[in-house]
Amino acid sequence: MPHERLKPSFVFDEERLNQLKQIVPEAFSDGKINWDTLKEALGEYQEEEVQDTEHFGLFWPGKREARKLASIPSKGTVVPVKGEGVDEENTRNIFIEGENLEVLKLLQKSYAGKIKMIYIDPPYNTGNDFVYDDNFTEPLEEYLKYTGQMDEEGKLLTTNKKADGRFHSKWLNMMYPRLRLARNLLREEGFIFVSIDDNEIHHLRGIMNEIFGEENFIDCIIWKKRYGGGAKEKYLVSVHEYILFYAKDKESLDPIYIPHDENAVEKYYKYKDDNYSLRGPYRTHPLEAGKAVGDRKNLIFPIPAPDGTMIIPKRQWYWSKERVFEAIKNNEIEFVKGRDGWTVHSKQYLKDVKGEVRQSKAFSLIDDVYTQHGTKEMIDIFKDPRVFPYPKPTGLIKALLNIATEKENNEIILDFFAGSCTTAHAIMDLNKEDGGNRKFICCQMPEQCDKESPAYKAGYKTIADIAKDRIRKAINGYGKSAQPEKTGFRVVKLTNSNFKQWQDYKGKDLKELQQVFEHWQSPLVEGWKEENLLVEILLQEGFPLDSKTGYLEKYNKNKIIQVTSAFCEHKLLVCLDKNVEQETIGELVLDSEDRFICLDSALNDEQKVRLSDKGFLKTI
Repeated sequence: MPHERLKPSFVFDEERLNQLKQIVPEAFSDGKINWDTLKEALGEYQEEEVQDTEHFGLFWPGKREARKLASIPSKGTVVPVKGEGVDEENTRNIFIEGENLEVLKLLQKSYAGKIKMIYIDPPYNTGNDFVYDDNFTEPLEEYLKYTGQMDEEGKLLTTNKKADGRFHSKWLNMMYPRLRLARNLLREEGFIFVSIDDNEIHHLRGIMNEIFGEENFIDCIIWKKRYGGGAKEKYLVSVHEYILFYAKDKESLDPIYIPHDENAVEKYYKYKDDNYSLRGPYRTHPLEAGKAVGDRKNLIFPIPAPDGTMIIPKRQWYWSKERVFEAIKNNEIEFVKGRDGWTVHSKQYLKDVKGEVRQSKAFSLIDDVYTQHGTKEMIDIFKDPRVFPYPKPTGLIKALLNIATEKENNEIILDFFAGSCTTAHAIMDLNKEDGGNRKFICCQMPEQCDKESPAYKAGYKTIADIAKDRIRKAINGYGKSAQPEKTGFRVVKLTNSNFKQWQDYKGKDLKELQQVFEHWQSPLVEGWKEENLLVEILLQEGFPLDSKTGYLEKYNKNKIIQVTSAFCEHKLLVCLDKNVEQETIGELVLDSEDRFICLDSALNDEQKVRLSDKGFLKTI
């Protein structure tokens, strides 16, 4: 079996390049793409390139750099923060405190193709809101400065003034790489929902079409966010926002149904008849089509009314003659007499002929949950709505969860603009209501609260602090009904990698150059911790953050950590001791796909050969 050195970085584009290399190996030379050879291999499939050719699409200053930004490997990692979560050892829910672009990069290998639903509520580009002002070369360094993890003070967030000529461009530069990385994480039958208002919806639709494909657009959901008006508006009272809804691959989807809402059943299914014991209550729907569809003469025929008169449609019926008369026979048609004569209605029962409750379809309008509900939730949780003004209400997220997820499939939902963590709260609530097993990954930047704000005065220094405490308070509210796997969460925090970052030496002093190489005798930074390095190894090896880890007691001479996950068929054995003993090597048993990882300095050449014979060996 092979012996490899563990690479401290990964981007999903490497996989795509490897796929291209398998298809067109002749287009690669010394690991780089030879574009002329690639063009020759593509032949007639490439578009003729004419100077000044115009292309359809959305363009803005900085787009090229924003696209590259998604492909720059992260220089960071995440480390566990024990004590800030709830039921940390048993839960599969994760809260990540960190800058979301770097976090998305770190999740690429472990979560590629594993996320069922993404919901994000990014900063709206109103001209006053803070937006992420990414440094195209050192995004992690900017984040660490901002959060005080580096000596030099720096800021990642800047106010995006409308007077700035790049008002839209800055926002698009922020969104583009994050959406591109997010798409990689979705399952083929996965979904993404993005909340937005009028300022950027048309631009957002453009980049969503580019990244996810226009063919995978499902709908633009209208959210009626408030039920009252206001006197402040100069022209119209704005009462709605939007939620753009895309699939990863629309062709792989089954029809989407949602559970019946009890309030909706009571509101719409008002009538009962002789079929009630089996079919339940029913609602009615006009049988006559609103407009004629094609030349469907077979849908134009008379239906006898209860008084014997014949009812002829002005246009056509929805149903065929055979189906209508069968429904009349089964008492599934209702006749209503008005001033203009009889109208025909079909009965739509709550249950089918087998007595099972019918599934329903979701509407592209959400008009029964408002920002006022979100404010009330802030009052219930924090006793002060000013701690986090205008959060999305949990009812809105639940409506989306019912569209995109199924309760029994252990599906993962990602929110990388988590804010006060409405998404986490909604997932836990919905699991409690329907017995589901949905899991969340929420990421929030530790944006500093203003020292004069109610949040800061209440003890919250950052938005991330608010988010974590909201989850804790929500869990406490469940009381004895809380289930650790469904309602707990663990916290991890973005920081520098445990691996040293190579810096090119540009000097001419041989002694300095020798010191550079001596510094690199070990690839790990000084003072690295076993627990932190283990998490970074998991991510590099494609194991998710909720993987099960534990020491194997049968090895007496070394501490061997076993890592397993339902997402990975093989297991990982990790030893971070200074030396791997001969007895351990002799006892070690690896299946064909299992991997053993240890420090390179912990083995001599003979031991490396022995371990390579036993299975897949990687060294640090």
